[in-house]
Amino acid sequence: MLSTSSFLQAIQRQRLVAILRGVRPDEVLAVVEALAGEGVRIIEVPLNSPAPLRSIEAVARAYGDEVTVGAGTVLDAASVDAVAAAGGRIVVAPNCDPQVIGRALALGLVPLPGVATPTEAFAAVGAGARLLKAFPAECLGPAALKAWRSVLPPEVALIPVGGLTPDNLAPFHAAGATAFGIGSALYAAGDPAPVVRTRARAFVAAVAELAG
Repeated sequence: MLSTSSFLQAIQRQRLVAILRGVRPDEVLAVVEALAGEGVRIIEVPLNSPAPLRSIEAVARAYGDEVTVGAGTVLDAASVDAVAAAGGRIVVAPNCDPQVIGRALALGLVPLPGVATPTEAFAAVGAGARLLKAFPAECLGPAALKAWRSVLPPEVALIPVGGLTPDNLAPFHAAGATAFGIGSALYAAGDPAPVVRTRARAFVAAVAELAG
């Protein structure tokens, strides 16, 4: 189990979620090793990746509490059960589905639903979510996040996802982003671990500049 409060503390420290869409079970440990070596220790394996539950299970077994691993593109409650059985601890979705949120909470997992409007954001909060994936960030822009931040409860974390690079984190941070979900700018299917490590180092440096 992973409490929402402890995960909030972790994500506020680390500020980065690595989205490994397309990663294979035979390569996931090398990629996660590269990420963890640079301090990126929150890992999402989308369920439309090859054998995603095997990848999640491999990371959970290899790293335990050192790395927080979970699934992305979780679209129904049955998938939440499968993620929990594989050892995943976070449930990320592109949409706001109260059944997915409720099932994750019931199993001691942390839901991170996707929202694109204030209506969806408040629906997710009403269903029990305390971390919201602002998606797609490149379409929403920092202005939307700033507006949401002014009306959402202050304890709710906003995590923009989509189109982020080391060079465009600052305006989202200024608008109230708690952390950032990084996809293809960090990992694309088949990327070798050394390349991922180099990209991770650039993102970690960019986040450090925000903190400074």
